[in-house]
Amino acid sequence: MWQPEPDWVALPGGTGTSTVGVWRTALGGRPVVVKRLGAPAPGDPAVLAERSHAGYWRREADVLMTGLTTATPGLRAAGASIEEDDEGVTIVRDWVEDAASSGLFLALSLGRFAGAEIGRPVFLATHLLRDRLARVARRGGWPTLARTTVADVAEHLWSHRERMLTLVDGLPQVPQHGDPTPLNLPGREDDDAVAIDWGTLGHGPVGGDLGYLSLASREEFEPLLDAYLLGLPDGVADRDAVVLGAQVVAVYTALSRAEWALARVAGGEGALAGKYRHPAVAPHLRALQRTFGHMEALLAL
Repeated sequence: MWQPEPDWVALPGGTGTSTVGVWRTALGGRPVVVKRLGAPAPGDPAVLAERSHAGYWRREADVLMTGLTTATPGLRAAGASIEEDDEGVTIVRDWVEDAASSGLFLALSLGRFAGAEIGRPVFLATHLLRDRLARVARRGGWPTLARTTVADVAEHLWSHRERMLTLVDGLPQVPQHGDPTPLNLPGREDDDAVAIDWGTLGHGPVGGDLGYLSLASREEFEPLLDAYLLGLPDGVADRDAVVLGAQVVAVYTALSRAEWALARVAGGEGALAGKYRHPAVAPHLRALQRTFGHMEALLAL
């Protein structure tokens, strides 16, 4: 049975469905990160084995094994090696130092990456937002948000989610990292950001990665949008398409995260409103507040 070495240092970020754990260590004096992915077992969700689904268990290993993002513009992967066995896959990649990149640089990088040529390998995610919302639906939607001041807006957006998904399906579909938080875009090499955690790589609506990034960036949306458009190659999409893709992804991601965070604390004593400052909740509510302008725009569609 596979086991980490006793001297490896556990790192946060090992909470994915198929992620056994993430550790930092050194090999021959070279700092590396070891990530273990466990193969689906009997009784696990069937989607873990669906190659195009957001939850496909070994997508990151496939991306790194094929070198798909070794030299892509805007975003590129750190060097890595892959070892496989009957129980799963072990990824050993170079440690990436934090370059403290601004949100503007990351947005520019995402725009450039949206013009990359990565082909259509069967292991790429094809309906990331749709798959994520289907998982939320299986858990009952956003019932906790119905007890908050955004209840009416949340109810409207949830009931119209299929129309919104259809709208973004009609946008230009471009390469997207799928989880472009600043923590997953830590490094910099020349003019490109060095990204980690490629488990959601695929194609999605132009602007989708921008919307996702905007939830965790210090910068406001408009300058991030300008930076993304500056990096986006000519002819890929116009500004309106980018804005729509970013708005839908940002709003539905922020609402789903807020529901998840609030549901975890809702069962305790006291009114729900008294838990808004809980450290596990407050960051998600602040991100949600940043999308209020986007919500207004979507309500008008």
